[in-house]
Amino acid sequence: MGEIEDAIERADREAFTRQPPKTLQARINFLIKQLKTTKAVAAELGVSQRSVERYRKGERKHPPKNITAKIDDAVRQRWQPQVRKRRRKQAATATGITVETRARFGYTAPIGTTDDGRFRRLTVHLPPAYAQRLFDARNTGASDQQMRGIIAEGFREIYFQDGGSRALGLSDVTLNDIDYLDLDY
Repeated sequence: MGEIEDAIERADREAFTRQPPKTLQARINFLIKQLKTTKAVAAELGVSQRSVERYRKGERKHPPKNITAKIDDAVRQRWQPQVRKRRRKQAATATGITVETRARFGYTAPIGTTDDGRFRRLTVHLPPAYAQRLFDARNTGASDQQMRGIIAEGFREIYFQDGGSRALGLSDVTLNDIDYLDLDY
């Protein structure tokens, strides 16, 4: 996953109304309920079907760290899908999305002005249309670079051009060398 995809996933997890299961047995049971068979859970986690059965019965309580991380990720990806969907819909139709980042921004500007990219720390609220485009791009399997382009376009319009009241000659803004990026919606 890319940086934008990770940020969307983190923002989704902040929307949970209840915490995911804590114990290993509860997590495995949740995954079995979601994926229907122990064989499917084993394939998802990269372990044997017998290992999944042992985790489920409580015969093994402490899987290796990498397997524990896979179990945690698998549970969190499937936890409260309706809550996530509702929050995304609200962001895409009404509230928009807030992007906080520290990255190098490059841009194309008119002759006589500087177009040197430099690191900036920005927190910008983008309108719902950008949230919708970002979610649509993610759902269609867009690359991280394409999703960066959507965010950079939003930054150009909202932050750099201030909705059309300044820097009108600014044509392209690029989002490079992301130090960190966080989304909230």
